[in-house]
Amino acid sequence: MFNRLKSVHLPDSLVVSGFTPRCRITVMKQVVPGLRIRSKRTRARIDTLLERLKWALWHGNVYKTLQKLEDLEEELEMVKPSPNLPKLLQAVQDFTHYIHANHAFIPNYGDRYRYGEKITTGFVESAVNQVLSTRFVKRQQIRWTKKGAHLLLQARTKVLNKELRSTFERWYPKMPPTPEELPLAA
Repeated sequence: MFNRLKSVHLPDSLVVSGFTPRCRITVMKQVVPGLRIRSKRTRARIDTLLERLKWALWHGNVYKTLQKLEDLEEELEMVKPSPNLPKLLQAVQDFTHYIHANHAFIPNYGDRYRYGEKITTGFVESAVNQVLSTRFVKRQQIRWTKKGAHLLLQARTKVLNKELRSTFERWYPKMPPTPEELPLAA
């Protein structure tokens, strides 16, 4: 089933941003040093699995990504118990669930990069998170409702997709043209 997904070209609107998976892998890498691993070989194996996991995901190989996650979970089950181990095991299990839930929307980022297509919308996600977290903080004097935040996101999406003007022109057919559309003076 997963091998068939490699040839599917997804429109940008359906692509899982590379930002979230990279963050999850980065968090897992940051937890590894806190584990009680005596064997250098085991630590190297875990580090290698995380790198291979990242590579498989970057290249849209969902089957290999899930294999690497399974291998990583098996490797971690053999590690001596430590305070960070349950956190890392939970992160691996959550990421496995995330990949299963989004497998149809994970593109081959390597191909997209080579062909000059969008790889991530992380900058947009970051801006949205920043705006929302600022507005939903209880200490702010002005707070947005969920509906207001949703409407803002819709407007911001129209701006980014360069569809805002056409939407306004549909609502207001007599809307004056933009300076770019005005004829140049001779």
